[in-house]
Amino acid sequence: MRESTVAERDDWKSMKHGNKKKPGLLSALKWVGLWVAIALVFCTAIWFCWGAQPALEFLGGYLIEMSLSMDNLFVFMSIFTAFGVAEHARHRVLHWGILGAVVLRLLFVLLGAALVERFAWVLYGFGVLLLINGVKMLRGEEEQDVRSSPVMRGIRKVLPMTDHFAGDRFFVREKPAGKKRLVWCATPLLGILLLIECSDIIFAIDSVPAVFSISTNPLIVYTSNILAILGLRQLYFVLEYVAGQFQYVRYGIALILLFTGAKMIAVLFDIQIGTGFSIMAIGLILGISVVVSAVYSRELKRTSWMRQVKK
Repeated sequence: MRESTVAERDDWKSMKHGNKKKPGLLSALKWVGLWVAIALVFCTAIWFCWGAQPALEFLGGYLIEMSLSMDNLFVFMSIFTAFGVAEHARHRVLHWGILGAVVLRLLFVLLGAALVERFAWVLYGFGVLLLINGVKMLRGEEEQDVRSSPVMRGIRKVLPMTDHFAGDRFFVREKPAGKKRLVWCATPLLGILLLIECSDIIFAIDSVPAVFSISTNPLIVYTSNILAILGLRQLYFVLEYVAGQFQYVRYGIALILLFTGAKMIAVLFDIQIGTGFSIMAIGLILGISVVVSAVYSRELKRTSWMRQVKK
């Protein structure tokens, strides 16, 4: 018992100091559980201070953001894999990427709240946007290879960049061809960080309007977003271990987008979908997608094992 505790503490010390060691699955799960517990404590505080309805709105927004964040993390994983980013460098990119997301989400929430307050019809536009993106996700429309994406090409044009990594550093001093002096150059790791920030902006276009379908209170929208985002680093490591067991979660996330988009547009027809029902529907969709993914993954393993036995 003592050895396990020391090992977990060493895992997170190594992450903090940028070492190559990857946290274990149990350690990552405990940290994810801690962030979820903090969110629930905050939700309870809202309940006692403001009442049941704002607390339910926070819980609904948090659940939406956590659901959509899973798809975001799978994109991060594909970016790291495509560029061959080392494990310890992933830690640093995730750290700064999440800090950047905290600031970007604040800007998105303030802008969205201002638009909703001044132009109420913007909510219907948000609903249409969510429906379109939900349909795209159901159809399995994927982005192009991230290595040749317009974002990455634009970054390389703007910033002088080396063609190799330098550990977990974002900048190095090098002497480019034809130059006599050392100059500061960005490493590909900085380009990957900026690419991840751009992908987070794209995901915020979905997640922030989706939370507005639950509440138009900027404080609730922002805090539910941020408390979900702060746990993403640990959730990423959990997903790295179990990525192969979540084949159908993406479709569940697409259905959540469709549900929240339809909820927004339904107001046009005087149809009000309560917050409690929304929470149950979102939780049910996500739960079913996780269960189906787990069953599918187990069936694939069983089929593969039977084939090996027959051989």
